[in-house]
Amino acid sequence: MNMGYLRQIDVENFKSWRGKQVVGPFMRFNCIIGTNGSGKSNVMDALSFVVGERAAALRVKQLRDLVHGAHIGRPVSDTACVAMRYRDDEDQETVFCRSITGNSSEYRIDGVHVTLAKYLEQLEKIGIVTKAQNCLVFQGAVESIALKDPKDRTKMFELISQSREYAAEYDKKKEALLKAKEDTHFHFNKKKSATVERKQVSQEKMEAQRYQALVDDLHQNRLQLSLAELYHNDRGINTLCNILREKQQAAAAKNNKVVNSERTVKTHKKEHGRLTREQLHTEKEIRAQEHALSHSRSQYIKAKVNTSHHTKKVGEVRGALKKSQNLLAMKEQQLAEGRQELTDLDRTWRNYERQVQQQGATHGRDIELEKDQLERYKELKEVARKQGAVLSQQAEKLHWEVNAECEKLAFDQRRKKDVEVGIRNNRTQLEDLTLRTEKLEEYTKTCEASLEEFRQQEESLSEELQRGRKRSEEVNGELGRVLEELGNARLDSQESRRQLKRKELLEKLHRLYPDTVYGRLSDLCSPIHKKYQLAVTKVFGRYMNALVVATEKVACDCITFIKEEHCEPETFLPIDYLDVSPLNERLREVPGAKMVVDIVQVNAAAGAAHLRKVVQFVCGNALVCETVREARSVAFDWRERVKTVSLDGTLFAKSGVISGGSSDLRYKARVWDEKVMTRLRERKDQLTAELRDLVKLKRKELDLKLIVAQAHGAQTRLKYSKTELENLRRKNILKCQAEISRMESELSNQDSQVQMQQECVKAKDAERNRIKEQINQMEDLVFSDFCAEIGVDSIREYEQEHLKEQEVFDKKRLEFESQLARLNAQLEYEQDQLEQQKKKLRKMEDTIDKEEKTMVEQKKEEEMLLLVVEEAQNKLLEVKNQLLSKKNQVAAAKAELDQKTQSLQELNKDLVKLQREVMSAETALEQKRLARHNLLLACKIQSLPITLLSGSLDEISEVQLDTESESTSATMGIYEREAQLVIDYSELEAELRRLRAEEEVEAYLEKVKESVSSIEGVLHRTTAPNLKALAKMREVNNKLQGVTEAFEASTRVARKCSQEFEHVKARRSHLFSQCFEHVSVVIDQIYKRICRNNSAQATLSADNPDDPYLGGINYNCVAPGKRFMSMDNLSGGEKAIAALALVFAIHSFRPAPFFVLDEVDAALDNTNISKVTSFIREESRQNMQIIVISLKEEFFSKADALLGVYSDFDECMISRILTLDLRPYPLVEEDNGTQSDKGVGVDGTQDSGSLESPA
Repeated sequence: MNMGYLRQIDVENFKSWRGKQVVGPFMRFNCIIGTNGSGKSNVMDALSFVVGERAAALRVKQLRDLVHGAHIGRPVSDTACVAMRYRDDEDQETVFCRSITGNSSEYRIDGVHVTLAKYLEQLEKIGIVTKAQNCLVFQGAVESIALKDPKDRTKMFELISQSREYAAEYDKKKEALLKAKEDTHFHFNKKKSATVERKQVSQEKMEAQRYQALVDDLHQNRLQLSLAELYHNDRGINTLCNILREKQQAAAAKNNKVVNSERTVKTHKKEHGRLTREQLHTEKEIRAQEHALSHSRSQYIKAKVNTSHHTKKVGEVRGALKKSQNLLAMKEQQLAEGRQELTDLDRTWRNYERQVQQQGATHGRDIELEKDQLERYKELKEVARKQGAVLSQQAEKLHWEVNAECEKLAFDQRRKKDVEVGIRNNRTQLEDLTLRTEKLEEYTKTCEASLEEFRQQEESLSEELQRGRKRSEEVNGELGRVLEELGNARLDSQESRRQLKRKELLEKLHRLYPDTVYGRLSDLCSPIHKKYQLAVTKVFGRYMNALVVATEKVACDCITFIKEEHCEPETFLPIDYLDVSPLNERLREVPGAKMVVDIVQVNAAAGAAHLRKVVQFVCGNALVCETVREARSVAFDWRERVKTVSLDGTLFAKSGVISGGSSDLRYKARVWDEKVMTRLRERKDQLTAELRDLVKLKRKELDLKLIVAQAHGAQTRLKYSKTELENLRRKNILKCQAEISRMESELSNQDSQVQMQQECVKAKDAERNRIKEQINQMEDLVFSDFCAEIGVDSIREYEQEHLKEQEVFDKKRLEFESQLARLNAQLEYEQDQLEQQKKKLRKMEDTIDKEEKTMVEQKKEEEMLLLVVEEAQNKLLEVKNQLLSKKNQVAAAKAELDQKTQSLQELNKDLVKLQREVMSAETALEQKRLARHNLLLACKIQSLPITLLSGSLDEISEVQLDTESESTSATMGIYEREAQLVIDYSELEAELRRLRAEEEVEAYLEKVKESVSSIEGVLHRTTAPNLKALAKMREVNNKLQGVTEAFEASTRVARKCSQEFEHVKARRSHLFSQCFEHVSVVIDQIYKRICRNNSAQATLSADNPDDPYLGGINYNCVAPGKRFMSMDNLSGGEKAIAALALVFAIHSFRPAPFFVLDEVDAALDNTNISKVTSFIREESRQNMQIIVISLKEEFFSKADALLGVYSDFDECMISRILTLDLRPYPLVEEDNGTQSDKGVGVDGTQDSGSLESPA
């Protein structure tokens, strides 16, 4: 197959290519090789640039960055260009050139400047589609194609098929079609609704005509009923006005008598108050005296404790002094014995000296030598010395050793005696310390017992005071709250005589029937919140103060008792007699309203279920609302008539009668506050009494302080005692015991050492005597002749006569001096101990004197404080007698005051009775006026055509009944204004105007009300029709016509959008399907050719067969000799082979004259490289020119030409190229081992090998 091909590329200052360089010429199968970083990929970038790719695809941000050196900030030129020389089948060359000027591109074809669109159009004519990139496969693209998900693969097909150009229009048309269908459906639903609505309005029209006739009839009956009620109301108001005037005159006269009586009571109250204040002053003085007495008593107790302490301390010191004196006498005796021993020793020495002198005087004759004999003696002595020198030395040595041992033995014996004396002294000291320890232990136990007693008293008193303080705070807080509530209530704390009698009556009934008389209804229950008080009072009505009893029999017995006691009549509610209707549970669902039963709580725990029955009987199905407007709406506008009351006490009865709140209602509602007030007053009295007791308790704080001080003193004494005892136990006694133990051990050592020394001296002395005997024998031989001459047995007899006596005397003197020194040292030690003991005795005597003086002073202070306590007790008794006198005076004044107060109460009783009659008349008059107001207001609300001779119904406003404006003056102003309204009763039937008896009027009104109720019942059972049905009928017809027209218009728009959408869809589907079907057929053939095995399979399948561009495209391959598996499970080489097959298949749909691939062999092993190169060589011979950038010799060794890129360095890296034609070199085929021609040129001729280096 012959087609055009790329001859060469001319680059100038493009990226790493500096200056003008030629890349080419290109053969049918070309490989670009070179080291990493040499600029191989810049050849790819140059081809991308010349075919019109954007800067982003060329790995730069701006076009000017493509100029050589721009990446280091030193571009070599302002421009750069790339020219592609293309030759077609007729060998005519076309040059496509793209250059950079500034940051923009210029396009030329054969040197002629053209636009980008014209440039791309000419490229498409030769088969190069820039948007589809059908001639370039960049580095890594093959691997990414193998790993693409189906959606991305669909996008790739849309780019190749160019169906993506219709995607935006497709989406736009589809959205318009969906919107048009929604509009059509919407208008269809509206048309359907309008048709249904027209049928409903037609039925409402007929119902409205029937309903209006009933309303007119009801309107006329209500007019007659209202006129009748207003007529008889006016007559009742006139009668009550006359009665009220009479009652007010009688009440004024009685009030004058009450004022005079109040002045008298006030005078007696002042006198009673003065006496009460004097009594309080006396009580205060008593408290002061009690405080002083308590203080004096505490001081007396403290002085008594101190006196006892000092007395005890003197006794202890006296005992210690006695023992110390005994110890001193013993030490003085020991000292006297030591002095006597010293005297005896001195006497013994003197006797010894006299004895020695007498022996010297009475001694026998002395041996006197002559001079020559003396010389001879000396000579013989020298001879003997020389002959016995060795023995003499040994004897001398033993002599000194024996002397040393004897001295050591004497020292050890003296030390032994000293140790024995020390042991005796330490044992004496240990006995003293032990005795001191026992005394301290006894004293410590006494202190601990006292301290524990003090602590128990302190703990008990502290807890009592703490509880008192805590309780005092609680009582003060609660008392403050109670007083605040009492002040806020602003209610008269004095109960009326009538209330007291009613309370007494209830108490009597409770005593008679304790288990069956429960109490008054107002005491047994209460509203759950204060805001409901008026409403509950209004609903309770005459049952407000009714007595609740268990049975009808108990009620009859109570009534009999009341008659016998001549008490006021009472209303009784026997629980077993009450007929309670069940509650209408539907009323709990009424919005904005609550059932009165639900807002009343039962206060008594016992019998709560029975009391709830009473509450249900009294309240019935009544509802409570927040405002008058809501109450009226619920009463008249709900499905059925309901008894409704507002928070201000305005009641709407089922019959339509409206009764508002009044002063009488507020007075009755005070019973809830009075119940609270009674409990508050009782609580206040309890708290006040408790607070007085707590104040008395605070006086014990002085006792607590005294106990704390005493405990602190005991604690201090115990601390020092324990410290001293601890020192005695841990230091002195242990030290003394250790010293005794050490000395006993030392004494034992001394005994053994003395024994050893004695044995050693004895042995050495025997040895010395033996040697001395040898010396004596030797001397006897030397001095034998001399001894015979002088007439002695031995020379030693001569020598001992003169020397022995002196040696014995010296030895005795030495022993005497040693014993004398020992006795003097011991006497000195004993004398020092004696002096210390005397000092200690003097100190103890001083302490006794000081403590005795302190004890005398404390005794005097104790006696003085006892006198103060007795005086305070006498004074307290005197003040208490004064208090008793004051109490008698206060009681007398109180009795007189009570008498005057009782008289005043009798007058008040009569006045209250008259005032209640006045109040009853005023209440009745106010109720009549309120009833008239409610009737007029109802007429205004119901728009009844009442004729007024003066005034207008517009002057009546429902706002006037709001709680905020219900003061007495405002209410009277309302009634005065309404009194000016004169009603024309000419429309009222004459028969009704002639009625006078109340029963006849009530019967007539009841008859009219039944007629009204009958019509209202019919209207209530009839669903209220739409009275605007006629006007609405025309509106509905117009609406139906408009909706129909809109539905037809939307249908036409939807039809048009559907046609346009199908047209775009057909064009997009055609382009995509054409590409997809071609690639699906070709890919399997290409995959088999690359794998060189017909068992290899490659398939493409669309997720959405109808609209494949909306879904994904799945690509699966079955490698030769393997089972089917997904693309992810194939090896790297198998994935690369599959991807290359897809690349070549897609390229075959829209073939370009040349195909450039960048490092597609990166993931291939040698076997797969051989397969791919064979396929590429076949394709290059038949279908296209192929240029591959490769780094593997197994690949590029089979190319027709090699383009070697290498780098050079100046300021930056410069790419250069060498071209090698491999066609002249034979190619060894791997399949059969035969040689074949390397290839042919791009023009079909055989060329010789050449190595070109473009300038």
